[in-house]
Amino acid sequence: MIRAATEEDVAEIRAMIRELADYERAVEQARTTEEQLREALFGEHPAAFALIAEDGGTGRVVGYALWFPRFSTWTGTRGMHLEDLYVRPSARGGGHGRALLAFLAAICEQRGYERFEWWVLAWNEPTIDFYRSLGVEFLDEWTVCRLSGEPLAELAARAPVALDRTSVPQDGGSCGPLPQQ
Repeated sequence: MIRAATEEDVAEIRAMIRELADYERAVEQARTTEEQLREALFGEHPAAFALIAEDGGTGRVVGYALWFPRFSTWTGTRGMHLEDLYVRPSARGGGHGRALLAFLAAICEQRGYERFEWWVLAWNEPTIDFYRSLGVEFLDEWTVCRLSGEPLAELAARAPVALDRTSVPQDGGSCGPLPQQ
């Protein structure tokens, strides 16, 4: 069974985020707290949305998918970015991952999203094979870029004008005109 996550699922989602991070050999990077997750999913301006996969016989939570909308300047439409897809090892092979992806694809269709995109680690062959079985297109010509930590702070310090950070909305909305140089 696939259902929308509720606030009561936050602790379980956080636990699965840690399990996923452990599988991806990066558990030390999974620092999200329950409070942060609750705010991101259920706050006044949600940053993301989540689905839960439950075992039909026991009702036990066996997986989740966490996603957020994105926008394409090429299509002029919104799309979906899947941040996390995780099914607990004991439940793998039971169709939960496929059901979560199918539910997300249905959301895309319902909302007119033209793209449904996510990343997969290059070494994760079982997952890559699973995605191939669904007809996923791999965009080998693209490289993921990330700026964080000290390099992010250093680049921000090079901004020609100090940005009044109090005018930047926390929900990703418009922050109005940028200061003139």
